[in-house]
Amino acid sequence: QVQLVESGGGLVQSGGSLRLSCVASGIRFSNYVMDWYRQAPGKQRELVASISTGGANGYNTNYAHFVKGRFTISRDNAQNTVYLQMNSLKSEDTAVYLCNAWRGPGVDDYWGQGTQVTVSS
Repeated sequence: QVQLVESGGGLVQSGGSLRLSCVASGIRFSNYVMDWYRQAPGKQRELVASISTGGANGYNTNYAHFVKGRFTISRDNAQNTVYLQMNSLKSEDTAVYLCNAWRGPGVDDYWGQGTQVTVSS
């Protein structure tokens, strides 16, 4: 049974930081691209950051323009965990943050339940 469990969300003041974690089980974690998405009330789910499976040159990371320079995605394959370090948080970052694991289009696409991040202004 595949499980993705997010943690680390909470209430933080504008300008503050949070570190989200997502622990995966039931999959060969190192074979999966890991993404963080977010969904705010009344809005569509949007991709925040992505990290590749890695290779000889390390990992490729990509960020949405609205978090670039503030958020950092990383992974620890030994711990089956992906992280999202969020700095300089803004009220517009308030959303449920969800972890996603996938191996390719339409192949093995798994989601966590999400963790709430609330940024007060």
